[in-house]
Amino acid sequence: MRVDSDSRSEPVGVSRSVERREPSLVTKSDDRSGIGGHPAGLTTLFLTEMWERFSYYGMRALLVLYMVAPAAGGGLGFGVSKATRIYGMYTGAVYFTNIFGGLLADRFFGARLAVLLGGIIIACGHFSMALQAWPPSFYLGIFLIVIGTGLLKPNISVMVGKLYRDDDPRRDSGFSIFYMGINLGGMIAPLICGYIGQRIDWHLGFATAGVGMTLGLSQYVLHRKRLAHVGGRPQKQTKAQVGEAPALIPKLTSEDKSRLGVVVLLCFFAILFWTAFEQSGSSFNLFAERQTSTDLHGLSFPSSWFQSVNSIFILALAPVFSMIWLRMGRRQPSSPVKFTFGLLFVSAGMFVMAIASLWIGAGKVSPLWLIAVYFIHTIGELCLSPVGLSTVTKLSPARMVGLMMGVWFLAASIGSYLAGWAAGFYQDDGHTLFRLFGSLGLVTLLGAVSLFLLVPFAKRLTERRLGAEQ
Repeated sequence: MRVDSDSRSEPVGVSRSVERREPSLVTKSDDRSGIGGHPAGLTTLFLTEMWERFSYYGMRALLVLYMVAPAAGGGLGFGVSKATRIYGMYTGAVYFTNIFGGLLADRFFGARLAVLLGGIIIACGHFSMALQAWPPSFYLGIFLIVIGTGLLKPNISVMVGKLYRDDDPRRDSGFSIFYMGINLGGMIAPLICGYIGQRIDWHLGFATAGVGMTLGLSQYVLHRKRLAHVGGRPQKQTKAQVGEAPALIPKLTSEDKSRLGVVVLLCFFAILFWTAFEQSGSSFNLFAERQTSTDLHGLSFPSSWFQSVNSIFILALAPVFSMIWLRMGRRQPSSPVKFTFGLLFVSAGMFVMAIASLWIGAGKVSPLWLIAVYFIHTIGELCLSPVGLSTVTKLSPARMVGLMMGVWFLAASIGSYLAGWAAGFYQDDGHTLFRLFGSLGLVTLLGAVSLFLLVPFAKRLTERRLGAEQ
């Protein structure tokens, strides 16, 4: 079914170049019929992202555990180093393709169609991983999920940003609500897919993730009218413009360059954050399986259930952060300061993991160690990730929003790859794990100090646009 419902307004006999004009900003800013007084389109995007993240986190909770599980238990029997390397390459590629997904949407598909196509490809990838009888289907599934996520992930965030004016005080609050959708899917997925995969059948767990993506696509198509004014296909050129090839990067003013400089600066420090934070699906997952007690009052639960803890805390704390930013208004900290807080908290979490590692010689440690780390990391995530999404859409020139959102996810790509590489040093030895987690804590702590010292420089670069946040 065609999602680009306003394509009938395109001129006849011309080709695309710039994005279609959208309804007036007044109309968008006055829409309060959605979640918590936000635009109705936020509800649709919230549910789409929730089910996409259900599929992603459901599969991610199983991925490393499936690869290291012995063949006799239905797994692949890989060593830890190989499994975490594949995991890092996969999660890195998932975010790396966001650059091309954003570019394709900016130039050809438009964000709405890119999200639909991406979701279809993702669902096919999960169902491919469910084909136990054909071994190559595992790698084919990973490839399809990488391609599909590259189309969906940056463009759904772009559409969230376009629901608001740049100076709309609901903007950061809206991204925080959107982030709750991400984590609602992330909370439910390991509980369902993790249990089915670890306790029943690995491949059935992967298939369950595909069902989640299918549900997300269904409601996205059913409620497409809520998004009719955002994410449309690029307009065509007039005949006089046909000979002019659109530039990959439009001409930038000095103000544009300054704002983009801040985006690049924040992306660099986001790499450090994600390198530590993304230990969740690799080294933390192995720590939960091998070093942490999974019995609660005599009841045993799958180790993959720990993957839901971060999302549970997000759901509890995201409304609090949303309210804080909204009430502080123009007095809230700038984006670089929020990023500094994010790095500080993720650093603190790694130091807690380092301390927990020293206790494994006496047997499996209490689950409270991992729960405490996820709580600390959640606070850091809320200071950095939704704020980063909002900042990129706010500072990027209109014709570069999709591309710059891809650059933002490139930072996550590099960080995720480095996270997999670092997790390759995992060993069932407390002193080795102390060095691994302690080193990651030290690196992110140094990053936080460095960024804090650069805050005045970032303020000067974005005096007009970020000045409202100081």
